[in-house]
Amino acid sequence: MSKSFEVNVELREDLGKGASRRLRRLEDKIPGIVYGGGKKPQPLSLSHKEVIKHLEDEAFYSHILTLKAGKKAEQVILKDLQRHPFKPKITHMDFMRVSATQKLTTSVPLHFINEDICPGVKEGGVVNHGYTTVEVSCLPKNLPEYIEIDMAEAEMDTIVHLSDIKMPKGVEIVELTHGADHDQAIATIHKARAAVSTDAEDGEEDSTEEDSAE
Repeated sequence: MSKSFEVNVELREDLGKGASRRLRRLEDKIPGIVYGGGKKPQPLSLSHKEVIKHLEDEAFYSHILTLKAGKKAEQVILKDLQRHPFKPKITHMDFMRVSATQKLTTSVPLHFINEDICPGVKEGGVVNHGYTTVEVSCLPKNLPEYIEIDMAEAEMDTIVHLSDIKMPKGVEIVELTHGADHDQAIATIHKARAAVSTDAEDGEEDSTEEDSAE
């Protein structure tokens, strides 16, 4: 992980829905909480403007973050983020403390590359993604910003499974630890529906012409 993120927070004691509403409406702040690491949960407030700027970078969602409250700092990951149903507003954030010596579990983005040059797409196929993120387990130092999946050799009717992902050293996919039946498809390449429909119609026309000839 080459990037680093520092998030300024304020510790708060005023709890409840009323206090959270006041933070959002009157101060343009986001209520949040940090928990884990053998310590008690600590309610927080964050600058909405600062958070929105951080969220413009995809890496923010999967990096180790530094929460700074004055001179105190803690290493955390973002565990949950709640958005307003129709306004461009963040309404709550959950962070979990991490330890350098303990494995953490979090979601990491999947980046599919070379789809436009793979044989399946050149033949008219369409790539469908079953997953855009994957839950991984690793030590904080091994947490990847994203995981790349090279589709350059993928042919028509290819199905890419979780087990096909080349994982970084020290990182494992949580789903695969539950057994082979959890090896889900993350991407497929098939003919577009319109193309399949046209092929079927051509076949019916050919059959009709043969019947007429008989």
